[in-house]
Amino acid sequence: MSDSVAGCTRPRTAVTEAEAEALVRGICFKTGPPRRLGVEVEWLVHELRNPRLPVTSRRLEAAYSALRTVPLSSALTVEPGGQLELSSPPATSLMECVATVSADLDAVRAVLRERGLTLVGLGHDPWHAPRRFLRRPRYDAMEACLDRTGPAGRAMMCTSASVQVCVDAGYEEPGPLGHVRRWWLAHHLGAVLVASFANSPLAGGLPTGWRSTRQLRWTQIGAARAGGPPLDTDPRGTWARHVLDAPVMCVRRDGGPWDVPDGLTFRRWTRSRTPRAPTGDDLDYHLTTLFPPVRPRGHLELRMIDAQPGDDGWIVPLAVTAALFDDPEATETAYRCVKPLAERTLDLPAPHNPLWRDAARHGLADRELRDAAVVCFTAALAALPRLGATADVTAAVSAYLDRYVFRGRCPADDLLDRPDGASRGPHRRDFRP
Repeated sequence: MSDSVAGCTRPRTAVTEAEAEALVRGICFKTGPPRRLGVEVEWLVHELRNPRLPVTSRRLEAAYSALRTVPLSSALTVEPGGQLELSSPPATSLMECVATVSADLDAVRAVLRERGLTLVGLGHDPWHAPRRFLRRPRYDAMEACLDRTGPAGRAMMCTSASVQVCVDAGYEEPGPLGHVRRWWLAHHLGAVLVASFANSPLAGGLPTGWRSTRQLRWTQIGAARAGGPPLDTDPRGTWARHVLDAPVMCVRRDGGPWDVPDGLTFRRWTRSRTPRAPTGDDLDYHLTTLFPPVRPRGHLELRMIDAQPGDDGWIVPLAVTAALFDDPEATETAYRCVKPLAERTLDLPAPHNPLWRDAARHGLADRELRDAAVVCFTAALAALPRLGATADVTAAVSAYLDRYVFRGRCPADDLLDRPDGASRGPHRRDFRP
């Protein structure tokens, strides 16, 4: 949600429907050998002494003003509810990515600690109701737009956090590292990642009945805004059509509040040219208002993983995902492993299909997902030395496999097992998608 505008800044000249489709096709998949990796880590910011106490906007602003003076290699952005996000620069190896983000996080934590604040790795805030920290036209328009589908939009904006892993789109040619295969794999392995790293079972201090309430919120926003396209052998064309047929969130203005049209797709906007003709810059902006679980931005942005517990918990999903996408042997194993899971999607796009719903609700308590996770994590563990992973990173993945995956558990289960009101009980809320 804190995305900068995708692509290049374009002149303020109108685009036709055909030009818009060609532009999307040209920028969504940049093919070539998989060489680069990135990660975006979002964090809730809580009181260090008592995370259940709300942090005032004044304290957040003072802390963020201090952080803006800290030299970082990663881009630091603030989400609408005051969450912090660090976006790594593209790295040429797993360990380069880990080292860069770890150093930046150390610097950020030191500044926050001096002010009595701390970063918390949870996919959904377990105690606090959504509260806007940023007051900008973009987020005013986003809130107005998402409110039409219910309260999930505000929760997504203000109380959610994730680990987003970015991998190259892959080769133009077919094969295990080809972009068509990687696009398909991302949408099916994605359900395994949701289940394996689910870490958001609470809202309002009570269990929701879902291991990943964060993923539930994305589903509740609706397929047009937060869904993927159908999967076929032409990802470029399918994604371009999906973009043009998606509703426009807002029409920006130089002054005053932005228009929030209801039901105006970008395709219809290019045809009607009202309230004004759309430009290439408007198309770039429109792309940043779509939140599918896998977003093609030249590379593939995997957006389905909950924020993880612990200072270094984010490293495990980064390492596992990197291994399963960039090591040919592990990629082939993951592909063969998740292929049977495709039947459970009923050919419906992610995340609005039974496979993804089961992953978010049950985590690895789902036997099929657990079995797939065991195979995938084992393959990733074997691949990590080939990717140059250190003994510490490999040990962290191995420990996660032993603690959670083999046992059919995820971090959400730890939260549900706690005796401080976070355990299952008669007051559980059952949130429906």
